[in-house]
Amino acid sequence: MSINFETDKVNLRVNHRVATIELNRPDALNAIDTDVIKGLIYKLKEISDSDEIDILVLTGKGRAFSSGGDIKTMLSNMNESDFFPVMDCISELIITLYSLPKLTISAVSGAAAGLGFSLALSTDYIIADKTSKLAMNFIGIGLIPDGGAHFFLEKRLGETMAKQVIWDGKSLSADEAFKMGLIQEVAESNLLETLEARVEDWLSRPVQAMIKTKKIMAEKNRPQLLKVLELEKYGQQKMRETRDHREGIRAFIEKRKPVFIGK
Repeated sequence: MSINFETDKVNLRVNHRVATIELNRPDALNAIDTDVIKGLIYKLKEISDSDEIDILVLTGKGRAFSSGGDIKTMLSNMNESDFFPVMDCISELIITLYSLPKLTISAVSGAAAGLGFSLALSTDYIIADKTSKLAMNFIGIGLIPDGGAHFFLEKRLGETMAKQVIWDGKSLSADEAFKMGLIQEVAESNLLETLEARVEDWLSRPVQAMIKTKKIMAEKNRPQLLKVLELEKYGQQKMRETRDHREGIRAFIEKRKPVFIGK
């Protein structure tokens, strides 16, 4: 994929050794569509090539980190020839972010749900505002997690707990997510102040040694993550064909509880 792509849905700011990428769809709670995905890939590759940047902060503008995949895309009933390229873009985004030769932090306020939560999980460190909500809620519309969530949840929680989180699809408070080991830090008062303290702490350390450790682990885990992303792609396509998914979407539109039949 060419990375010569610009969009106003993703902002990039650089301050000395720290880059900040901001999802810029506040009116849509930073829902992730194909423009956002491609914009993120472009900005990440731009950062990757810079020797001046050591830390990347990922955040969302407005009231949410990201509410997840854009529901309009889900409602479009795209055919298979459209679906797989979108999933391939998601895979490229996740691999690029996970393997980025920088230290990465997600600063979460408001909602981090679905694919938005997967995006946060692919960074090295998650700081969540005390009032934020985190949810791997694909199950509510009869889908499976994507964006490498099966890989990241198993790494952080172990297989048994990862399955429980996926199957429950519950919205977790920042404190609940912290106690489970899903995130590394809760900002008790001000998210920005907590983030700045973490960044300053890291900048005072031998960052290149930290990045080298990250590279070693990322290289070791890359084949497994690629495999999971591929399994998610084909598994998600199968789930899109189910009655339960169609019912989940209808229930979402009609603002009611879905009635699933297991088919």
